[in-house]
Amino acid sequence: METNWAAQNLQAIRTLMERSAIYRRALAPVMTFTGLVGVVAAVVGWYLNIESAKAFAAYWMTVSLIAVGGDYILVRGQSLKDREPFWSPPTRRVTQAMMPALFVGMMAGVICLLWVENAEIPVLLPILWMLLYGCAIHAAGFFMPRGIRLFAWGFIILGCVLLVSLRFADIQMPIKLGHAEMGLFFGVFQLAYGVYLYFTEQRKNET
Repeated sequence: METNWAAQNLQAIRTLMERSAIYRRALAPVMTFTGLVGVVAAVVGWYLNIESAKAFAAYWMTVSLIAVGGDYILVRGQSLKDREPFWSPPTRRVTQAMMPALFVGMMAGVICLLWVENAEIPVLLPILWMLLYGCAIHAAGFFMPRGIRLFAWGFIILGCVLLVSLRFADIQMPIKLGHAEMGLFFGVFQLAYGVYLYFTEQRKNET
């Protein structure tokens, strides 16, 4: 039985490495869609004055569910187009790699939603989500081209910079800064990366 398990893992790894270019191309619409959702949600949250810790956590967790649902629909469409099973061993492998960090991020949001009411949560929670999201993307990008791992490190490094900068801030951060953080990093940052992937893949196809 252990031999079969090892063989299945090796096959999944081999498939991931062989199809890394395909997965990179599939990332373009996923990142673009997620970025658009992030930008729109940040603007809406800013103008609706969603500022309390519980409201902020509930709002952005709902937005994340919408983004993840849309991403999986896009991936499903891509798998149908390529005539491949949606929940294939490589897909499971990538999902399992991302799950620990995303689960911690979800639990942090749930804790803020149910038990924590602190004025600084809408500023601190996005930074924590950035760090965990960067870890999740880096884990998922282990078998993909280097660009996705550099993208993940961008989240991790910028999250650390923001965390350190809060320590030296002499003034109280505005609550709406949380929406700006989410819109910039989960919105504009991902949208820019999606556009970059789209045009670089298009250039490769032309050559």
